[in-house]
Amino acid sequence: MKTNPFADFEAADTEQELAAFRESIQSQGFTAFRLLLEGFRDRLKLFSDGDISSVSELLERARRMFPEPETFSPSWVNIWDEYERIASYKQTVLETIPPGEREGEWQVLLDNPYTNSDLVCYPGLGFLEGAYLYAYFRSDLKQNEYIRLQKIQNLVMAFGSERQEAANKKTGG
Repeated sequence: MKTNPFADFEAADTEQELAAFRESIQSQGFTAFRLLLEGFRDRLKLFSDGDISSVSELLERARRMFPEPETFSPSWVNIWDEYERIASYKQTVLETIPPGEREGEWQVLLDNPYTNSDLVCYPGLGFLEGAYLYAYFRSDLKQNEYIRLQKIQNLVMAFGSERQEAANKKTGG
């Protein structure tokens, strides 16, 4: 089997090809299925406008071919539901933010203002990466948590090392 079983899965057209693929994954077990899931995750990260129907079809096909992913690992019992939620939330982002407004730097913020836990921020993202992270974390928000995907319009940034460089210049060091 190739190192990217997802490419083989995506390319399979006939019932015979799909059956052979399914047998191959089942015979190779955990590692092969994990690689298939990694390929799916990459597809979820990269899909853009107009791709939701093909992503949905691939998820439906995978669910039919591997209806009990927990046989490979108990942690994957709900993997198809998780991937469907991610695809759906990412599609919502794509439908909400017009293509002409996607350039630039984006960030994802997660917070629960009713706990002492830290605010989580993923800065410096491209739009598709931000949309994927938003969808990924959105699919598992806890009570009172919120998530934001936001575009950085203005930015002032500094590094701690700049302070030391300025001090060295003043002392001649």
